[in-house]
Amino acid sequence: MKIVAGLGSIDEYIKFAEAGADEFFCGYVPYSWSQKYGTVLPLNRREVLCYNVQLGAFSELEILSGMMKKYEKPVHLTFNSLYYIPEQYPEIAGIISQCIKIGFHSYIIADPALMVYLRENGINCEIHLSGECGEINSQMVASLAKMRLKRVIFHRKNTFEDMKAVVDKCGKKDGTEGVPEFEAFVLNEMCQFTGAFCNSLHCDEMGYLCKVPYQIGTLKTGNAGSEIFNQEINGGHLLPDGFVPDDFHSLHDFSYDSAGYLCGETGCGLCALYQLKQAGITHLKLVGRGNYTDYMEKDIRNLRMALNILRESVDEMEFRRKLKLQIFPRGCSRNYYYR
Repeated sequence: MKIVAGLGSIDEYIKFAEAGADEFFCGYVPYSWSQKYGTVLPLNRREVLCYNVQLGAFSELEILSGMMKKYEKPVHLTFNSLYYIPEQYPEIAGIISQCIKIGFHSYIIADPALMVYLRENGINCEIHLSGECGEINSQMVASLAKMRLKRVIFHRKNTFEDMKAVVDKCGKKDGTEGVPEFEAFVLNEMCQFTGAFCNSLHCDEMGYLCKVPYQIGTLKTGNAGSEIFNQEINGGHLLPDGFVPDDFHSLHDFSYDSAGYLCGETGCGLCALYQLKQAGITHLKLVGRGNYTDYMEKDIRNLRMALNILRESVDEMEFRRKLKLQIFPRGCSRNYYYR
């Protein structure tokens, strides 16, 4: 399985490549687009300018293209909006055509209509089905695979069984058509929402809806059930019912290193790597655009270490035991992507 890490700026590319990332994804929103459409009609649902989340100048892409040629680590550009207005499709096609000319050949796309538009207009690029599209089952993936998908990125709410069913039915077999690659989330930014059904804006002007305090639980006769978790607004931690913040921090402070870093603090799937491999996952998404660069570097190194442990383990029990000893000797965040 390969590591696909998020880039917030071109300055991170070399550091992350040397840390062990195999591929990258990043957003590109030309300033002309922001001037014309603002945040209400976003290009990739990450219309943030106040810190490093995406690229905003074509010259940056040209520099990044040169780095790609030297390090041979591809970068996939994201177009994550769920839909666009009619006049935007030819504009996006023009942006993609420009990017292809300087070496960017793969695009993460959530809007099926944009996929159709690109194919009908002869734009020969690799398409990765975005996790924001929210693939529901193998029939949906099989239908979209007609757009010659290179990769399917599973959204955050999939089970191992769901992913395996899609891989088994839609995966590329020897001598047959199908999707050759499958990607799943593995670290950071676990969200209570499914991207395909989220209509909040991620921009400078307002707080993100996913940062609003909330509760996760089972509703029974109008009351929350016994398995309720409280989401801390800033940390993304899951708190067992009855805990207060002070109790939580006194319980978990020992897990952080001297720089305040904790692997998987806002979402972790490392202990699920064995099952993800069994399900047929070929790529692992390490989210982190806008995160501290040194934290992302540590994430990449930890994920690379976990993959080495996986390769050397004979079964899942041995893998989990070694993972705990080598990466989580002081405990983990308990903020699990997959339960």
